[in-house]
Amino acid sequence: MVYLILLVGLAIGVPVAFAIVAALLYFMAVGEFPYQLAAVATQMFSGINSFALLAIPLFILAGELMNESGITMRIIAFSKILVGRLRGGLAHVNIWASVIFAGLSGSAVADTSALGRVFIPEMEKEGYPRDFAAALTAASSVIGPIIPPSIPVIIYALIVTGVSVPALFLAGIVPGLLLAIFLSGYVMIFAGKYQKQPTALPSGEKRKILLEGVIPLFMPVFVVGSILLGIVTPTEAAAFAVAYALFVGMVVFRKIHVRDLPSIFTRTMVDTAVIMIIIAAVAAANWLLTFNRVPNMLTDLTITYITSQWTFLLAVIVLFLVAGLFLEGIAAMLVLVPILHPIAVGMGVDPVHFGIIVIFNLMIGLITPPMGLCLFVADSVANVGLSRLSRRILPLFLVELLVLLLITFVPVIVTGLPRLLGY
Repeated sequence: MVYLILLVGLAIGVPVAFAIVAALLYFMAVGEFPYQLAAVATQMFSGINSFALLAIPLFILAGELMNESGITMRIIAFSKILVGRLRGGLAHVNIWASVIFAGLSGSAVADTSALGRVFIPEMEKEGYPRDFAAALTAASSVIGPIIPPSIPVIIYALIVTGVSVPALFLAGIVPGLLLAIFLSGYVMIFAGKYQKQPTALPSGEKRKILLEGVIPLFMPVFVVGSILLGIVTPTEAAAFAVAYALFVGMVVFRKIHVRDLPSIFTRTMVDTAVIMIIIAAVAAANWLLTFNRVPNMLTDLTITYITSQWTFLLAVIVLFLVAGLFLEGIAAMLVLVPILHPIAVGMGVDPVHFGIIVIFNLMIGLITPPMGLCLFVADSVANVGLSRLSRRILPLFLVELLVLLLITFVPVIVTGLPRLLGY
């Protein structure tokens, strides 16, 4: 009955957190603890009672400030100079703008929304099919949470597993760039026919565009660099990112005014509340599962029937791809990783490697119907219909799946950079 309540809630569109809480309350009411319904609320509060979690709203706020400061067009102009003259130029610009944007927002949905409003109509003007432009924007936005700074990485490290944040930040750089390279390869082979020769810019204007494009890039460099050097914690680095974003928006580019701050703070609070409610609900669910020894039973079952490390990793990929069809990425991570992480470590899988596999896997879920959030955002801009968009994104999904398999079975792609730098 507990699972039925959960599944019905999800099926009729109840938010994940509230569906979990409803199932928990039912279990507590009819199970062993009829007098301890307050335990659900206590465990929910305990799940978010952490100073480290302050990094989440701060990074969200930094991303909102950078978006509001008008950097989207500057990043696009910057990317055009770097890759705009390649075969399928504007499509490459779309992909590599997502790479640059990844260092600012750390959110795939934010990337899809910000870049999609510019790229989808612009690519259509250049002769690209509108559904292809929307699909490519959604697919490339997956890079956002993989390249640091990344909100899913912070949640995975600080809340779920205790894995080193700097190590996960470093581990995500090469897979994120590899994904961009593979998507660019696909564009060059299959979308090069849409290429139009770009207009040459005067050298003075190029220098101005490059300078304005470099300024936002200092934020991820400072944030990640200060964490790697041990100068600040991730939470302190997030506060620095907010200060830098405010300075760039209000002083350098002068696009943000005091009157804009209330709406920016409001959007930040709404996004933060959604994440925090999910974290709280899943914390209570994990407590109940642990009390009933479910993780131990699953561990014993897995070790009994799956003896190969590679078989286990393949099973994890399939599990998270299926979970991504129905659950939001952070919710799936919070539910499944506390169970699977100890099994992975017990089988000898590097915890940093496993973390990037999970995060990469769940980010792919953002472009898979029926619950792919990036698909919904891209379609809200393009208005081409989810069926057309889903068909168009299929080959891009296969490209991303290929990269996922590559980083899974060639671990050095993930672990090489952290080990090189001593993590």
